[in-house]
Amino acid sequence: MRFLLAPLVAWAFAQAAKLTLYSIRQHRLNLRVLAETGGMPSSHSAIVMGLTTAVGKYSGLTSAPFAIALIFTFVVMYDAAGLRRAAGRQAEVLNRLVEDLVHMRGVQEARLRELLGHTPTEVLVGAVIGFVVGLIL
Repeated sequence: MRFLLAPLVAWAFAQAAKLTLYSIRQHRLNLRVLAETGGMPSSHSAIVMGLTTAVGKYSGLTSAPFAIALIFTFVVMYDAAGLRRAAGRQAEVLNRLVEDLVHMRGVQEARLRELLGHTPTEVLVGAVIGFVVGLIL
């Protein structure tokens, strides 16, 4: 259970922070933010860093489980800031093209979701949350 507590608390803290920051910026409460990808901070980074920190703390920094968790953390964080962010940028371009088609030919298409990934800062803040929670618990 001690390996699960830190990542779950880190995830909950990151999600609460994301909801709070969104509510302050938009001046309204939107619970859908909790189920969406992207935004500040990265709950993906918080949960994997919380797990990695707990594994390092309880299994040791030279253990095989820590090495596996650390590699897993790097992959998830790279994906959040790299691949999914690039997919979000592509969605922005496609949405602009669709808007042009709507104006030129009246074609109606659903917009693609653009906020898919995280900025490096969002990933870093999520990782710090996970690390701190992992150390405390």
